[in-house]
Amino acid sequence: MKRSKILISAFACHPSTSSGFEGEEKVLGAGESILGWNLVKQISRRHDVWVITQRRNRKGIERAVRQGEMRGVRFHYADFPIWHRSLWYHQVSLHFYYYCWQIRAYLLARELHRRLRFDAAHHITFANYWMPSFIGAFLPVPFIWGPMGGGQRTPKGFMREYPLSGKLEDLERGVSQWIGRKLLWSRRRCMRRARAILVCNQDTKVEFPLRYQDKIRFFPVTGIGIEDVAPASALHASSGGIQVFTTGRLVFWKNFAESIKAFALFSRAFPDSRFTIVGEGPEGHRLRDLVASLGIQDKVHFVPWLPQKELWAKMRASDVFLYPSLREGGGAVVIEAMASGLPVICLDSAGPGFHIQRDWGIKIAPKSPEFAIAGMADALETLARDPDLRLRLSRASRQRAEEFYVWDRLGERLDGIYAKALDEGHQ
Repeated sequence: MKRSKILISAFACHPSTSSGFEGEEKVLGAGESILGWNLVKQISRRHDVWVITQRRNRKGIERAVRQGEMRGVRFHYADFPIWHRSLWYHQVSLHFYYYCWQIRAYLLARELHRRLRFDAAHHITFANYWMPSFIGAFLPVPFIWGPMGGGQRTPKGFMREYPLSGKLEDLERGVSQWIGRKLLWSRRRCMRRARAILVCNQDTKVEFPLRYQDKIRFFPVTGIGIEDVAPASALHASSGGIQVFTTGRLVFWKNFAESIKAFALFSRAFPDSRFTIVGEGPEGHRLRDLVASLGIQDKVHFVPWLPQKELWAKMRASDVFLYPSLREGGGAVVIEAMASGLPVICLDSAGPGFHIQRDWGIKIAPKSPEFAIAGMADALETLARDPDLRLRLSRASRQRAEEFYVWDRLGERLDGIYAKALDEGHQ
């Protein structure tokens, strides 16, 4: 396939999950920033790439370029300098800003196209199905949209577990989705014009009208470097009490409270087991109070955020990854756990439910909070009683991560999607 000129829209695009460098601003949407960065890297191996992103990413991008990354990629920055920074950290105002940014990005794209004549445009981030791409809607070139999520919703019956603030946030999210689906003509135009629509889970796929289903391809919004896949020789299965592990921002929809309740049930039969929770967030105090009320303070260990290498070391020293998130579109930590060779226990919901199959993990139907808690406790007991099963799942989990989620593998799959889209564009 010949090298083509590709214009990429990536509002979130940064080489690290947080700036961590003096003079650089905090990264917005860390998972999406890594998605944008790594897909740009993969596409640039096969095509000539121009990227439009927000100006706040500039210092991190230029630092990485000086260190030898992204050679040949041309970055262009669009922004509204008068926008107050504090509004970046509120969902409603950020989405409004992003919508306005799309207009600014399109005007820049139109000017670049006049000079360069792109062969295709690809919108990568933000990766929400209900938010349009003005570049995709109006730039007169073949268009690839995604990968994206956003279709996942809180399973019925679980909303009562949310605090009032969580219920209000979920309502706000639903209203935003409805506006995007029903009222934004630019989004409908994106669907008509797209040569390929990439989605990361079944919940998002079904949100598109039937007439566009033949354009849809499943494609994850998260990946992993081959160097981060655990050596097969390192996998093991201990007997007796097991080390249960989880990580993530301590927020209501990650559902850590139910994982703690499930572990409390399980630990009655396996008192030597331990549960490590790595992360910080607004639910931290409530979760610690729950642990105290259940009388398992000696078995549950809370750990603040860790550098990536230390996090993976703790993960690989564990036996099982427990992650009952309710409406996670992608679930990067699930892929990291698989790459570390851990069997995963999750709910059969949204991204984690899409990633996990019976050959390398256990999924619990989200029928009710009580059913989920009992199901997770039973799954932990099954794995604790059967080290051979745990080892088989561990090996299959690692193999799945290596074969399907390594960034280079995803780049190869994306290349096939590009070949078809560009061929259709020249017919």
